Amino acid sequence: MLRKLFPQSLGGQLLIMLLLALAITQGLGLLLLTDERNRAVRAALGLEAAGRAANVVLLLDGAPTDLRASILRAADSPLVRFEVGPDPIASHDSAEADGVLRQIRKILGEPEREVRADVHALPLASMPLPDGVPANMRPMHEAMMAGRTDPIELTLSIRLAAGDWLNVRTMFYRPALQLTPQALLPVVLMAAAVALVAWWTARRVVGPMRALAVGADRLGRGLDADPLPMTGPSEVRETTQAFNRMKARLTRFVNERTHMLAALSHDLRSPLTAMRLRIEMLDETEDSVRLKALVEEMQAMVEATLEFARGVARAEPAGEVDLAALLADLVNDVGGDRANLVPSSPLPITVRPHALNRALRNLIDNAVRYGGVAMVTLDQVPGLAVITIADKGLGLPEEQLEAVFEPFVRLEGSRNRDTGGVGLGLAIARTIIQAHGGTVVLRNVAAGGLQAVVSLPLGDVYHPITSAYPTDVSGRKSW
Repeated sequence: MLRKLFPQSLGGQLLIMLLLALAITQGLGLLLLTDERNRAVRAALGLEAAGRAANVVLLLDGAPTDLRASILRAADSPLVRFEVGPDPIASHDSAEADGVLRQIRKILGEPEREVRADVHALPLASMPLPDGVPANMRPMHEAMMAGRTDPIELTLSIRLAAGDWLNVRTMFYRPALQLTPQALLPVVLMAAAVALVAWWTARRVVGPMRALAVGADRLGRGLDADPLPMTGPSEVRETTQAFNRMKARLTRFVNERTHMLAALSHDLRSPLTAMRLRIEMLDETEDSVRLKALVEEMQAMVEATLEFARGVARAEPAGEVDLAALLADLVNDVGGDRANLVPSSPLPITVRPHALNRALRNLIDNAVRYGGVAMVTLDQVPGLAVITIADKGLGLPEEQLEAVFEPFVRLEGSRNRDTGGVGLGLAIARTIIQAHGGTVVLRNVAAGGLQAVVSLPLGDVYHPITSAYPTDVSGRKSW
């Protein structure tokens, strides 16, 4: 679930990560600030109680014994209680009370005076009202303490000059977390600044990467494109430069191979023509007839290879066509009794029209030759146009479904060119379709027959596609 909510784009992920880092750092800073504030408040309250206790000790040491009760009553308050006893109530010194101890000894001016201080949390859900709080002050005290938790108790024991102990007990709460608009405003401003910087950074990085994706898609579909501009960070510029070099090398390699193939096929024409003329001059025998058939087959293969090379090398400009209308024209050319098209809505697509026309015609002719009739359907799935060409033939063994796309591999086992061709039709169709960034596969149908499924990407620009496999109308994967 969280993975679906997480942004998929680089810019969105960068923004989320920066905001998450900001939230973590601000949260840790708030915790540290709150802890320091708690310590400061507790220190202030403890020092205030220490000052009162030290002054009471000075009064008790210098006053007659019969005035002690009056001094203790005058020093008492609702939150700080004073009493004199033979034993100390603070059994040990707490590390948090070091400042209190120093303050008391400083006021008393007697570093050797025995003083004990203990700070500890009370195991109470809420702190009870101290004894002696006047009735008219109770509502104010309860309102002031409403909603607070974690009561803290500070106990002090100071030995008096007479040998007994002054015991002081005070209780207070840790201060509650206060989130005021003034405290939240810097956080909001920082988040806005981080979002702005993340947006600018993502745009600087994502822009060239998106251009690189578009260029790679156009290259895969055989569309002409100028070298990509090198912009963005150094790593992105290096990647773009490497892509431009790869594109130039691939284009040069394909052109050289295609030109070499065309040159070889062209050079074979002359000796094959000479051989055919010499055979024509021979007496007609069984051997001469077979030799003539072999030469004609070789010549047909050379002509098909040369035509194939010319078709691949031809730099036809891409344009937008209606794929439904293109299929309708092909089906009408074949004839209504041998091919039919399921009606479909217009579907614009950017292709090289003549090349795609040739590829689809080869597939339809293949279905008519081996299956008697071609049934053509056009469907659209997200990002893809899917063309299905089905026949009613016998189908193919599973191990041959991929092999028949290899050059000079025939579906028909005889050597008759009228029924089997030279074995370049499917190879030419796949080459042209792959040059458009599409795919073509064959699959047997359970009810009988063979289907050729062609998938072509829609649009002239890069579209992210969730699945690389075309689906049939029911939504199942085609292969």
